Amino acid sequence: MELPQKRLIFHIDVNSAFLSWESVHRLERDPAALDLRTIPSAVGGDQASRHGIVLAKSTPAKKYGITTGEPLAQALKKCPELMIVPSHFHVYRDFSQKLLRLLEEYTPDIEKFSIDEAFLDMTSTIHLFGEPVETADRIRERIKQELQFTVNIGISSNKLLAKMASDFEKPNRCHTLWEEEVPSKMWPLPVRELFFVGSSAEQKMKAIGIHTIGDLAHTNLQILKSHLGDKYAAQILSYANGIDDSPVEEREPVNKGYSNETTLSQDVNDYDTACQVILSLCETVGIRLRKDKVLCGCICVELKDWSFHAHSHQITLDTPTDSTTVLYQKACELLKEFWDFTPIRLISVRASHISDGTFTQFHMFQSARNQKLEKMDKAIDAIRGKYGIDSIKRASFLKQDSIVDHASGKEKHLSR
Repeated sequence: MELPQKRLIFHIDVNSAFLSWESVHRLERDPAALDLRTIPSAVGGDQASRHGIVLAKSTPAKKYGITTGEPLAQALKKCPELMIVPSHFHVYRDFSQKLLRLLEEYTPDIEKFSIDEAFLDMTSTIHLFGEPVETADRIRERIKQELQFTVNIGISSNKLLAKMASDFEKPNRCHTLWEEEVPSKMWPLPVRELFFVGSSAEQKMKAIGIHTIGDLAHTNLQILKSHLGDKYAAQILSYANGIDDSPVEEREPVNKGYSNETTLSQDVNDYDTACQVILSLCETVGIRLRKDKVLCGCICVELKDWSFHAHSHQITLDTPTDSTTVLYQKACELLKEFWDFTPIRLISVRASHISDGTFTQFHMFQSARNQKLEKMDKAIDAIRGKYGIDSIKRASFLKQDSIVDHASGKEKHLSR
């Protein structure tokens, strides 16, 4: 009997993506232009707006201690000659698509993890190209020669270890992190460097003597649960031991889901405020579902922290829904499960697994409460349709400390 084939996963991570892509774009337009990658520089947008932060920085800028996410004014104090250029996200999307088209030549099994990251499942195609490290090196060199920017590539048997490997020495490198290499390569690292560990969780773990990933890997699960919560503790303990069985899977196209997100001018670090933002986002998503007469079977919440690290969690519903209240309740449950209270700057709510409400089979004993929620949503939609979106609001948005508009996810222009 043939033994199961061992998985082979590559993680591709663009080095200083926005700064690199901005540089290449400028050089394409003018070959004589200054290469931003060779001087202290940063992509930072408009200093007069809330986006006056460092989105990406060059390697020379790092030598001045400039970090992603810090205010531009602070970065300029560290390096007065820092060249700051505005962001052009349409350009970055184009480069991201070029990268994906190149990667598709190696495997059809690709998961775009973010605009500048992707996972490749090379399990069934590696025999076409040769040894894993040699293949990764060829991919890396092709990207540099054909697209004019550099990447790191992590190589392992699962997504978690491949991603950790790609964060090793940068730029323009390939690294392995096989299961047998975890004790020597991953366990000595600070616990903050483990994927999914934020600053808040780091502080809680340091308080009980956990300083390295190895310390975490050997910590009793019950002790972790008492400090970090059941699900989050179990997940990061698995990660610390190199365990991850999540598949490389294509994300659903945008037209197969309904979503809304907001970026806030001040970081959110408390649960109640985050839930209020989620409610505003769910109002918009729910309205769009009901307008199109469709239901969603899956809800996803995504967070980005001050350093633009993204984390997400999703849940499949027992019964498809278009109810704003149900969306909100499930999204808040997800938030409680996976957020470690690291300050967040962006919150997104996405409804997917869309189905035609006309033909969806409901539970035989659908509760009276669900029927009341459905009638309430229809009544609210009717009132807003006749008198305007602001004609009826949920009580929580009448408070002075509400930071977002009640039904758009957009931030209020008020001081907090």
